[in-house]
Amino acid sequence: MQINLFEKIIGSGIYSGYSPVASGTVASLVALLIYFIPGFEQLYIILPISILFFLIGIPIGNKFENFYGKDPAQCTIDEFVGTWISLIALPKTIPISIAAFLIWRILDIIKPPPAGKLEQLKGGFGIMIDDVISAIYTLIIMHVIVYLIGKF
Repeated sequence: MQINLFEKIIGSGIYSGYSPVASGTVASLVALLIYFIPGFEQLYIILPISILFFLIGIPIGNKFENFYGKDPAQCTIDEFVGTWISLIALPKTIPISIAAFLIWRILDIIKPPPAGKLEQLKGGFGIMIDDVISAIYTLIIMHVIVYLIGKF
């Protein structure tokens, strides 16, 4: 099963998946840079784009997995979605974005339950869903942090 140019660009997170080291972190940095495009943080933009990339990430992830093997490093569309979910409805500041990025990367690497178990699922859904779970955890942690900071 061949991967066409569009699928390669989107699935690899604008080729960040082909980074020789830490492709997931490189992809998350690229996604963070996209987040800093003015207006991207608006709910009417970040939510539909995150949902769209999740949905197209499943069939693209299937193709990447068929071509490269189980949950390949080259497929980083899941890091894009995870990064964006981690930042939903947070103040768009550099310190908050850095904190969310760091927490997101840690949780994506350690894969707290049920993320680790769901990652074992075959195909694009398995590729995508563990990152979504870790991103939701990050989002909750960040909103608690922002709320607590606002209380002091």
